Amino acid sequence: MTATSSINFTHDVTARFLRYVVIDTQSDPTSPTCPSTDKQKDLGRLLAKELQEIGLVDAHMDEHGYVYATIPATSDKKVPVICFCSHMDTSPDCTGANVKPQIVKNYRGGDIVLPGDTTQVIRVADNPALADQIGHDIVTSDGTTLLGADNKAGLAEIVDAARFLIANPDIKHGTIKILFTPDEEIGRGVDKVDLKKLGADFAYTVDGETAGHLEDETFSADGAVITIEGVSTHPGFAKGKMEHAIKIAAAIVDRLPKDSCSPETTDGKQGFLHPIGISGALEKAKVSFIVRDFTDDGLAEKEALLQSIVDDVMRDYPHSTATVAIKQQYRNMKQVIDRHPHIVDYALEAIRRTGLVPKRTSIRGGTDGSRLSFMGLPCPNIFAGEHAFHGRTEWISRQDMEKAVQTIVHLAMIFEERA
Repeated sequence: MTATSSINFTHDVTARFLRYVVIDTQSDPTSPTCPSTDKQKDLGRLLAKELQEIGLVDAHMDEHGYVYATIPATSDKKVPVICFCSHMDTSPDCTGANVKPQIVKNYRGGDIVLPGDTTQVIRVADNPALADQIGHDIVTSDGTTLLGADNKAGLAEIVDAARFLIANPDIKHGTIKILFTPDEEIGRGVDKVDLKKLGADFAYTVDGETAGHLEDETFSADGAVITIEGVSTHPGFAKGKMEHAIKIAAAIVDRLPKDSCSPETTDGKQGFLHPIGISGALEKAKVSFIVRDFTDDGLAEKEALLQSIVDDVMRDYPHSTATVAIKQQYRNMKQVIDRHPHIVDYALEAIRRTGLVPKRTSIRGGTDGSRLSFMGLPCPNIFAGEHAFHGRTEWISRQDMEKAVQTIVHLAMIFEERA
C-alpha cells in the first residue's frame, strides 16, 4: 500500500477535538507543581479512558499528569518502537476557559468574523494559509478565548490514528507508544517523563502548523535574568544619592536594539533577545529575558550583547550593581536528528502518501521534541494543522487534521515496511 486511496480511512478526529477543547487545561508558569495546574489532569483522565475504550489496555495517567499507552505490533518483524507525542496544556498567554468552538463549513474565502467578539477577525491578510483552505471546514473559537488546537489537535489526531490502527489489524506495523504531556507551553513538558517506561527508539511530536510540514530544527534557547541592586534613600533627601533600580531596569530595556534582534523585527533563521518580565521596587528589580537562536554561537552573541548593554548602563549608576544569570533551556534538536536521517525521510514519505507535498521546515520556537531528542529520543515534529495559536483567532481545518491522522498511520506502516 503506497497511497491514501488504497486505505479506506475513516475519521472521528473532529468530534474528539471538539470534546477536548472545551476542557480548560491552561498551564501556569508561576506554579511549582507538576502538572502546574491540576485541571490538566481532567483532560488526561479523559484521554486515558478513551484510549482504553479503543483497546489500548495499558493506557493510564501517572501522578504527574502524563498519559502513556501502547498500540501492540501487528508484524512479526523486528521494527523500531516509535512514539507519537502531543501536549495537553494550552498557553498562559490567552484564556482557555469556556471555549466555545464553531465550525465554518465549506469555507469559501474571505475574513472570518468570530461571533462571540466581533472585533476578533481571522483576516486573510494575516493568515495567508487560508488561501489553501477553500472548501475546507474551519474550526475556530467564538473569539472570547483561544481555541486550543495547539495542541489538542495533535491529541485528537493521535487517538484517532490509534483507533484506526486497532480497528484495522491487517495494517502491518511495529509496537507504537503514545505519550501525552502536561506543561509544554511553559517549557516543562518532559520534566517528569519516564523514558524507560515509554520504551521507544524514535518519537514524533504532532504539534506543527501547516499541513504537509515536517520540522526537524528548533531554536536553541536560554533564559536570562538581570538582578539590579539600587540605592534607596528617602525621596525628600535623595539628590545625588538615590539610584533607582526600576529606572536602571528601564534604561537597560530601552538600550535594546530597536530595528533588530527582537521577535517583532526578525523571521526565518534570525534569533532574538526578548524581555518577558520586569518586577521590583526602588532598591531591587529584576528583568527576565528569553534568548533564541538556531546556533549556539548566535545565542552567545546575543548574551554578550545583553551583558554589554548592562555594563554600559551601569556606568551611570556607580553605587549600584547588576548581575546577569543565564540558564540553558533547550537546544536545536537538529544536532541530534541529523544523526538519524531516516526518521525524517520516513516522515516525508508518509506525508507524500497522503497526497500532500511535504515541506521540511524549522520551528521558531521549541517543542517537547527538542528536549526529548537530547534525552536520547530523537524526535522531529509533524504538522497538526494548527494556525494562529496562542490567541483568540486560532483556527484549524477538519481536512488538515484528517491528513495528520493519515500521516501517522502511513508512518507506522513505513517503519514496518523498511524494517
